[in-house]
Amino acid sequence: MNFGTRVVTDDIIDVDFQRYPFALRASEGTVIDAASVIIATGARANYLGLPSEDRFKNNGVSACAVCDGALPRFRNQPVVVIGGGDSAVEEATYLSKFASKVHLVHRREKLRASSIMQDRALANPKIALRWNRVLDEVLGTDEAGVTGARLRDVANGAAEEITAAGVFLAIGHTPNTDFLKGQIDLDPAGYIVWTRPQRTWTSREGVFAAGDVADSYYRQAVTAAGTGCMAALDAERWLAERETH
Repeated sequence: MNFGTRVVTDDIIDVDFQRYPFALRASEGTVIDAASVIIATGARANYLGLPSEDRFKNNGVSACAVCDGALPRFRNQPVVVIGGGDSAVEEATYLSKFASKVHLVHRREKLRASSIMQDRALANPKIALRWNRVLDEVLGTDEAGVTGARLRDVANGAAEEITAAGVFLAIGHTPNTDFLKGQIDLDPAGYIVWTRPQRTWTSREGVFAAGDVADSYYRQAVTAAGTGCMAALDAERWLAERETH
């Protein structure tokens, strides 16, 4: 604000990067012309859609062990991790540093994680694999937050309740790039592709990407902020070069 930034509170629902200046269409119908664009729309964690899951978000339900795992409520308490890929095993391994026990719940009888990650999970005495099960309900109270989880056996439908101070969802993220399809290159998972090493350039010259929308690996606030700085510098230098020439 001190530098005269104009803040528009609206959602961009469509873009046209084929013309220049670039055109951004907002949900209220306004079209904004831009000499350069930095996309920093992030990625949203995938959830199962259970009402109880939503009820206890930030009160025992989390989608980021690195962000929340060291909180006092999880220390020396059993927790649940939902998922079967590398991310789920990484989350479970990280949580095992703080929790008394980590129940890794997977809907199949074999993890999708790499062999190395599977071996790591199987060798960790704090990680208990709960095969062929899905999360049926997050249990708890408004006062205490999460107190447990109800699991359901996918083979016979039997229900099982276990005590847990937290439930961590590790079933992937979805980048917020639906409005960009056909405008710039995305990878198969929908993340924006950086086209230059150590740069925030996208496939469309003058359009840059920062944060989790272009990062499916680190997904941390500090790395997102770092690429935000990089994108700002990239955009500034790109604009300066156009003015010079």
